[in-house]
Amino acid sequence: MSKPVLCDVLVIGSGVAGMAAALKAASQGLNVIVAEKERYFGGTTAISAGWAWVPGNKQGVEQGDTREEAETYLRNLAPDTFNEAGVSEFLNTAPEAICFFENETEVKFTYPEKSPDYKMDLQGAKLSGRAILPQDVDARVLGDKRLLMQPYMSSYTVFGYMPQVGPDINEFFHVNQSVKSFVYVAKKLLRTWADAARYKRPVLRSNGNALMTRMVKSADDLGVRLWNSSPVLSLTKDDAGTITGAVIGGEHSTTVEARLGVILAAGGFSGSKELRKQYFPHDADDHFTPTVGHGGDAASLAISAGGHIDDSVFSVGSWAPVTVFKYLNGKERLFPHLRAIGLPGLIAVDRHGKRFGNEALSYHDFGGTMIEHNKDEDKTFGYVIGDAKTMHKYGIGYAKPWPMPRGYFYKTGYLVKGATLAELAGKLGIDAAGLKETVAGFNPAAERGEDPAFGRGSTLYNHFRGDMEHMPNPNLAPVGKGPYYAATIQMGDLGTFAGIGVNEHSEVTTEEGTAIPGLMAVGAAAVSVFGGGYPGYGSHIGPALVFGYRAGRDIAKLAANRGVERAATVEAG
Repeated sequence: MSKPVLCDVLVIGSGVAGMAAALKAASQGLNVIVAEKERYFGGTTAISAGWAWVPGNKQGVEQGDTREEAETYLRNLAPDTFNEAGVSEFLNTAPEAICFFENETEVKFTYPEKSPDYKMDLQGAKLSGRAILPQDVDARVLGDKRLLMQPYMSSYTVFGYMPQVGPDINEFFHVNQSVKSFVYVAKKLLRTWADAARYKRPVLRSNGNALMTRMVKSADDLGVRLWNSSPVLSLTKDDAGTITGAVIGGEHSTTVEARLGVILAAGGFSGSKELRKQYFPHDADDHFTPTVGHGGDAASLAISAGGHIDDSVFSVGSWAPVTVFKYLNGKERLFPHLRAIGLPGLIAVDRHGKRFGNEALSYHDFGGTMIEHNKDEDKTFGYVIGDAKTMHKYGIGYAKPWPMPRGYFYKTGYLVKGATLAELAGKLGIDAAGLKETVAGFNPAAERGEDPAFGRGSTLYNHFRGDMEHMPNPNLAPVGKGPYYAATIQMGDLGTFAGIGVNEHSEVTTEEGTAIPGLMAVGAAAVSVFGGGYPGYGSHIGPALVFGYRAGRDIAKLAANRGVERAATVEAG
């Protein structure tokens, strides 16, 4: 191992939270190292949609949104676990943070016309002005380093292109129904394929990949040292218990001495079966995470330093139902159902053939419903079912609509087909009578655009998750004539809301609430500031940007305060 490497700040993890901290710290003239365990930079952010929920941004202010309304909404979202101090710091800092990224770095955002909060029925909710998303970028701004960016998750993409939520993805939904949409999609795909052939990867990056590309470019410009394939093996501390750095393995095997402290930003723990067994309410073996790098490394490092996992949130995970299937070669693949369950003509049922919730809820809320519904069963799962017309028009999950062939999906077991509901139920092993009764009860109201059982299609957010061109309700249509199709949905996540216990300054704390000097945690590594609630698009990335920014901004001041306290203690002694 080489001699120690010196820096002011060591950031562990290169997702949005870690890079936000690194950018702000470096902009103040601090010497920063970012250590990333994986081969690629960007973490789960780089495979995400890239939205950030940040009330107080310029669009929201122009539309009349107020800080008081945002706080009211968050208080109503998680009344029993509302984090007064943390939410106050988040709302106070969000405008400042977004201004910094847009004005002093390469990060640029777009402000969608519609981006409804997930709980539009709550007081304080807004149709737009809170969730923003990154502007697309040409990855060639990174030079050869562009190939070190985390690739898209293939099952999120359409033949290599990753559509954005909103007008872009709407064109993909209508590709087989409109000449305009077909031409639009064809242009996107042809550009994607041509660039991939020429540059090894598509160079136009969108969504979270665009955000991370822009952040890495900004870090390069500011002189941040970016180390990939460099796992942190342990933290180091002095005799007083202050964290002083870390031991790094991999391609940069060394000890790093961080003068001002260490910031943990290496994701949550949904990839750790051991921690899932300890904290998740459902079977840890019956859970599948599409996240990158959320193996609990940050949690383990914090615990080794005297920290703890704070699970005082009403939902310990950010739930996202997924379809699990295998390639013909046996390799496992996941498709997160983040949108498509709420489309007209689709329903979700349990093993008894019964619907169990509003399919047009957010993936987090529907996932929570799915967990609760199966709490007395041996496993947590359900089925998404649609008729021939729906399959032809929208597809189901990763099984694309007409004219895409379906043989592959039958062979891998992803898609099950039955000429009748009874035949489909038999192949799935569910109650045929229950399924037929469910469909018979669902259809008449769905024809009218109503769902008396669960209120599907009753909010503007529900509509946003449907087909806005479908009438009379963007979320509802009867399950009509066969053949019928189904895919199994199981429990997944986009990260954890339980996490390392921190105070309002993002300092890691002991179970007694004492800050551990020299150690901070931000992003999914830390406990959710929203108390386990999921307010809207970008509920992970928004707080990660804001608290990452705060950590980078304040770390020198916090270190100076510790120095004053230590000096005062010495004098008093």
